[in-house]
Amino acid sequence: MKRILYALALLVLSVQVKSQSFADLVESVKPSVVKIHVLEKKNPGIGNPTTQTSAQGFGSGVLVGKRNNYILTAAHVVANASKIQVEFSDGSMLSAVNRRLDKTADVALIELERPASNFPAAKIGDSDKVRVGEDIFIIGNPLGLSFSVSKGIISGKHSEMHETIEGKIQEFFQTDASINKGNSGGPMFNMQGEVIGIVSSILSFSGGFEGLGFAATSNIAVEILGQQGRIWFGTEILPMNPEFCKIFNVPQEGALMVLNVVDNSPAYFMGLKGGYLTMKIGELEFLSGGDIILQFDDIPLNSIENIEKFYEYMNNLEKGQEYQVKILRNGETKTLRWRMTQ
Repeated sequence: MKRILYALALLVLSVQVKSQSFADLVESVKPSVVKIHVLEKKNPGIGNPTTQTSAQGFGSGVLVGKRNNYILTAAHVVANASKIQVEFSDGSMLSAVNRRLDKTADVALIELERPASNFPAAKIGDSDKVRVGEDIFIIGNPLGLSFSVSKGIISGKHSEMHETIEGKIQEFFQTDASINKGNSGGPMFNMQGEVIGIVSSILSFSGGFEGLGFAATSNIAVEILGQQGRIWFGTEILPMNPEFCKIFNVPQEGALMVLNVVDNSPAYFMGLKGGYLTMKIGELEFLSGGDIILQFDDIPLNSIENIEKFYEYMNNLEKGQEYQVKILRNGETKTLRWRMTQ
C-alpha cells in the first residue's frame, strides 16, 4: 500500500513540475508576441474614383531582429494596411510600416518606428528539424482575446509549388492547436521556445476552428523575406495575358493592372491610381479603371519572363536609386518617377 501511495505521489509531482515548466516557458516567450492593429482603405468599386471605405482589423506577430526592430507576421494581415500599430504585452504601442511580404507564402516583415528595446526578440528555430507529432504552442489574439495560448501537435507538414508569376514554394505545418480569427501572423513555438512557424489560416466549413490550422514554416519565412521576398510597393495587381490586353486596348501582349493602391505607400506617393469600378470576366472579379503598368525602367512587362525579371530587379534596387514606371492611364501613356526610400 505504501508503494502505491509513493508511486501516486511521484506521478502527481511529475505532472505539477511539467505543468509549471510549460507555464514558465510561455511566460519567457510571451513578451516577444505582439498584437497588430491595422487600418485599411479601399475603393468600393461603384464607379467613383475618389470614394473610399475604411475598415479596421487586427492580427498577431512576433518581434525579431538583432536590433529588436522588426515584426514577423502574416501577409494578409498587413498587405493593404495604410496604418499599422503594434501593441506589446504591457499595452505600449509603436507605429510600423511594411517592408517585405509574400502573399503566396503569406508572410510579411514590418519595421517598427524605433527598436522595442524593452522586449526580447524571439529566437527563430530550424523548421526542417520539426517532426510530425511534436508538441507545439501558439500565442496570439484570437477573436481579440489578447495574448492567448493554445497547445497542440504538428499534425502534418506540406509543401507545394504554386503556379504564380514568382513560382514560389509554399511550405506549411498543419496543427490541431486552436486557431481563430486574430491568431493570423502569430508565432508557433516548439517546446524549446523557438519560433518554427507563422500562423496563416484555418480550414473550416463552419466558420470556426475545426482542428485544421496552418502555419508557414520558419525556414520558408526567413528565406523569402530575407532573400526572395518582394519589397512592399503598396499595390494589388492583376497580371494581364494577351486576351486581357486586347479587351483593354493595351498596346502589348502583357502588363500589370493596378487594382488598388494603399495610402502612404511608395506606389501612392509615386502617383499610381487604383481601380474604381467592379468588373467580372468569367469567374474573375476585379476593380477596373486604374493604371496599367507597361514598363519598369527598361523592362517591358509584356511576358511572364519579363515580369519575373521585374520582380527580381525591383528587389535589388538600392536605397536612393531612382526608377521610372511607364503606365497606360485613360488611353494615354505616362511616365512616373520615384526614388527608392527603403
